[in-house]
Amino acid sequence: MKLSKKGEYALRSLINLGLAAEVGRSLVQVSELAESEQLPVKFLEQIMQALKEAGFVESKRGKFGGYRLAKPAGKIPIGQVVRVIDGPLAPIGCVSQTAYEKCTCPDEAHCGLRMLMLDVRNAIAGILDRYTLADVVEVTLRKLRRNQVPLPFSPEAATTSAPVRLPARHARKLARRAGVARLDATEGVIHQLLGDYAI
Repeated sequence: MKLSKKGEYALRSLINLGLAAEVGRSLVQVSELAESEQLPVKFLEQIMQALKEAGFVESKRGKFGGYRLAKPAGKIPIGQVVRVIDGPLAPIGCVSQTAYEKCTCPDEAHCGLRMLMLDVRNAIAGILDRYTLADVVEVTLRKLRRNQVPLPFSPEAATTSAPVRLPARHARKLARRAGVARLDATEGVIHQLLGDYAI
C-alpha cells in the first residue's frame, strides 16, 4: 500500500479541519486549506467533494462558506478515509478484506507470498483502523504547543508571518545537504500516544 497524493492531501486537509475545529473555527475555505499546505486548489476541490460524498466533511456555500468536519474527529478512522480515497489497504488483491481478487498463484492456500502480504495488510490495517482523526489532531496540537508554534487557523497564526515554505523536493534536497536526520520512531503518532511500543 502506498498512499497516493490524493490520499495524502485528503488526510492533511482533514487534519487541518480538525485543528481548525479545536481553535474554534467553524468553517475553513478551500483556498485556506490549499494555502496552509501548499496544495493545488483545483485538485483539493475535487478531493473535498469526494470527502463530502463519503460523509467526512460538509460544506456551506457562499462568500463566508467553507468546509468543516461532518462528524466528530473521534468518529473518523484513518483507515476508512484511506480506503475511500485510495481503495483497499492490501498490497495484493488476494489478501484484501474489502476487494478480494484471485491471484495467479496455483495454490493460494499454501502460498508463502500471500501469507507474508496478509501480515503486511494486517499490520497496516491494524494501525490505520486503530487511530482516528482525533488522535492525529491531538498529537499534532501537542507538538505544536510544545514547540510554541501558533496553532493553524487561530487568531495568533493570522497575526504572525508564516514561515517561507519551500517545495517539498527542494526542502528534501536542502535537508540532505545539511545532514538533517529523517524522522525517528519517537516522531510517530503511536509513540506519542502510547510511548514505547512494539508491533
